[in-house]
Amino acid sequence: MSAEDYILGPILDECHRITGATSGGVGLLGCEMGGQAALRLAYRHPDKFPIAAAIAPAIDFHLGMRHGHDWADGELFDTLWEIFDEPEQARQETAILHVHPLNWPRHQWLVSSSNDARWHDGAVRLSSKLIALGIPHTAILDENTHEDLVSAFADDAISFIMKSLEAEARRVS
Repeated sequence: MSAEDYILGPILDECHRITGATSGGVGLLGCEMGGQAALRLAYRHPDKFPIAAAIAPAIDFHLGMRHGHDWADGELFDTLWEIFDEPEQARQETAILHVHPLNWPRHQWLVSSSNDARWHDGAVRLSSKLIALGIPHTAILDENTHEDLVSAFADDAISFIMKSLEAEARRVS
């Protein structure tokens, strides 16, 4: 079973069991690789995940396969070679390539710091694509913080998800 199938099956079932909800969708939040995954899942399954928030999303995670050996934490990207045969195959699975112009999550939020040389360009490209397609989203891209983005924006991300869940509840009711 793939990680995506596991989330779409047992994890989503458990979310519905805990909340008692069978419709209305689930909100996703992640940072770096988790942020990219949250966005990708929401783009692939916007009916199940109408809310996605990402802090410093690793949109260009495939670069870890190409340049990870030069990064202090590059060994973290070694597992990508177990999933993908080559970086191009990984690139084809990035969130930005799963944006559909007619079917997207209704609530999208992301933040990326211009200080983040590794992931910022991908976040800017994603936001630019969403703007070009006329897809509403909130993107905080000019944040030039020296503080950890998770510490600086976790409350904002949770607040976005809570407000979006309330909006979804009103929409579904």
